[in-house]
Amino acid sequence: MALDRWIALAFIALCCVYGYAAFFTMDAQLPPILRRNPVWPSTFPKILTVLGLIVGFIVLFSRKPNTGAAPKEGAIDLTRLGDYHIGQAIALLVLMVVYALTLRPLGFLGSTVGFLVLGSLILGERRFHILIPVAMLAAGSIWYLVQEVLGIFLRPLPAMFM
Repeated sequence: MALDRWIALAFIALCCVYGYAAFFTMDAQLPPILRRNPVWPSTFPKILTVLGLIVGFIVLFSRKPNTGAAPKEGAIDLTRLGDYHIGQAIALLVLMVVYALTLRPLGFLGSTVGFLVLGSLILGERRFHILIPVAMLAAGSIWYLVQEVLGIFLRPLPAMFM
């Protein structure tokens, strides 16, 4: 079985677990008065589950394209998967997890600037005189929009400074 079909099978399994939570466990915690509403908190997850299963089954059971044709420009060749920058992709995924874990200890501004700078370094950017000010401006702008415009509290600095 091709790699795209294995990924589709894993996606279908994930949708089944998500759907079980949406259809059976989320609605059990609703108070009786909310059970009469036409839209419940589980409505959108149920829609996502059904759409995800449809897409997964389409990918799983679709016919393979004719391999005699020349590959398109920019298409990923699954037989040469090792030639791509898999290390960079894994490093970015690890960096995302580290970013989520450092949001409270470092505050939003510190962890976001660190994530943007380190992520850019992983991807190959080396112009620090542009990289650091842009990361600081982006993090500060997002913090301002979330904190001041939307009114959602977002700790900008570590707890020791506040």
